[in-house]
Amino acid sequence: MTRLALIFGLLISSVIPAFAQPAQTTPAGALPQLRYGGALSSGAPYTFRDPGDPNKIIGFEVDIMNTLAERLGYRPVFVNNDWASLIPGLDTGLYDLVINGLEITSAHQAAADFSIPYYITFGQIVIRRGDPPLDNLAALKGKRVGTLQASQMEYVLRAAGNIDVRVYDEEIDVYSDLKLGRLDASVMDFPIAVYYAKPDRALEFTGDPIGRIEYGIALKKGAHPELLANINSALSTMLADGTMHRILDRWALWTQMMAQATGDARSMLAQPIDYDRFVEATEPTTWRGQLERYMRFLPQLGWAAVATVQISVMSMVLAVAFGVVLALCRVYGGVVLDRIAQVYIEAIRGTPLLIQLLFIYYGLPKIGLQLDPYVAGVLALGLNYAAYEAENYRAGLLAIPRHQMEAAIALNMTERQSLRYVVIPQAARIVVPPTTNDFISLLKDSSLVSVISLVELTKTYELLSTTYYDYFGTGLLVGAIYLLLGLPFVRLARWAERHLSRGMTRASS
Repeated sequence: MTRLALIFGLLISSVIPAFAQPAQTTPAGALPQLRYGGALSSGAPYTFRDPGDPNKIIGFEVDIMNTLAERLGYRPVFVNNDWASLIPGLDTGLYDLVINGLEITSAHQAAADFSIPYYITFGQIVIRRGDPPLDNLAALKGKRVGTLQASQMEYVLRAAGNIDVRVYDEEIDVYSDLKLGRLDASVMDFPIAVYYAKPDRALEFTGDPIGRIEYGIALKKGAHPELLANINSALSTMLADGTMHRILDRWALWTQMMAQATGDARSMLAQPIDYDRFVEATEPTTWRGQLERYMRFLPQLGWAAVATVQISVMSMVLAVAFGVVLALCRVYGGVVLDRIAQVYIEAIRGTPLLIQLLFIYYGLPKIGLQLDPYVAGVLALGLNYAAYEAENYRAGLLAIPRHQMEAAIALNMTERQSLRYVVIPQAARIVVPPTTNDFISLLKDSSLVSVISLVELTKTYELLSTTYYDYFGTGLLVGAIYLLLGLPFVRLARWAERHLSRGMTRASS
């Protein structure tokens, strides 16, 4: 019973308080919020950071949402999430709807309710400039063709047969491999091709439109029938009165297919000012202009670095505290607690961190436990690393001869005092180096939290590189920031190691 009380006392003292979420109230007279989900990593022209001002979020779907919310009497609020997690985010209540180039397909309709199409487009074939033209799907047979993973064009290409389909997570990676000769062609949604291939002098459009793609606004299945009806009504009005035409014209996205679908045969209603601004902001520049661009990145990267450190430190605090408890359970907790701790450690170390993160954030709401993204990220990282820390600490505790505990008890110390003043201080000196290494690893693994809508340093690198088509320079800059973040903690660990080893050499001589 004494050991059980000791372990549970340490467990209680190591619990980290829950992150309190302040109640959000709508000021009197203010419009109610309409939260909409999107992925900044989806890039132009959907929803992305303004290349000229990274603090602004722009895109043709942002313009659509602003207009739609105004007509419905709401205040639009954007919520960033990973593209693959947009529909699961509806189930967790992270936002009310999703608008981010989601195709209206049978698979998507089985998971969410969809509005009428707000944009109709097609797949565009792109090849290297000067290569023989490829006019249709038949001409792509036997070719290496790149497209986005899980997109409608992937299914179209695979259904055509005899095409070597290569799938990617990022659109600019497709065009990069095409220019490098790793692909013979690419087929992606027309808006993507307009913004990432058309301005590139090394690439050119070719062939007929491939398939038909309809974008719709997604809502949680069966949850908001009235809101869905209002959205459909507003979209119908926007398509009929020319509002949608003007928005798409500004982004150079109005096509003959849209004209046929809407019956709007009018010529251009607005100049492509937003498209021209994007091309001007992202076109190749001199080294001086590139340096100025990197300087504009710094505030955004700075906040991302702060977020990375916050998540990493809080996660490590949890990992250390819980790891100590698990180690004590294994060494001093008796058979029952030893077995429980061992099962936990093996289960955590035997499953991927990403699976654990997705389970905590998207799985737990199914049983009524819904967590803030920040809390879910810290909890997943902390609980995962606690399993590894526990084994480090167990090795440290076992390295201390057991007779030291017995001698301390013989000197009238309690078991708790013996651990606190004799065993743990000596074990701490042993486990500081591996704990430091684990923190550096955790600092890098914090990038996984981007899948649950948190934007940290690695996610910011992805967003910037996809916006400016620059993996090299931006990568060097972000890599340098990671190095600078890790160095102070390495220095701190060395100081702690020296501090904890004071007197050990004299005592042993």
